[in-house]
Amino acid sequence: MTNNDVLKKLRVALKLRDDDIVKILELVDFRISKSELGAFFRKEDHPKYMECGDQILRNFLNGLVIHLRGPLPKKDAPKKSETGKKAVKKSETKKTS
Repeated sequence: MTNNDVLKKLRVALKLRDDDIVKILELVDFRISKSELGAFFRKEDHPKYMECGDQILRNFLNGLVIHLRGPLPKKDAPKKSETGKKAVKKSETKKTS
């Protein structure tokens, strides 16, 4: 199964239009025109057919995750008390007489 086949099947399964796919790719800062995108959905014997590369499929899948789940929440900075703690070994905590 080629990358073009995967892209086609996801497009049909998720009922996505070309505009939707362009917007999903923009979520990961990947720009593509609708005409370039249309070349991936053509038959292999068509003169304007283009193979979908790994980079385009990878960016589409990453954008699809953001599209369906939403963006990741930003991580808060760790508290000072947590970063300032020093690890103490068990042997250091026992008193020796």
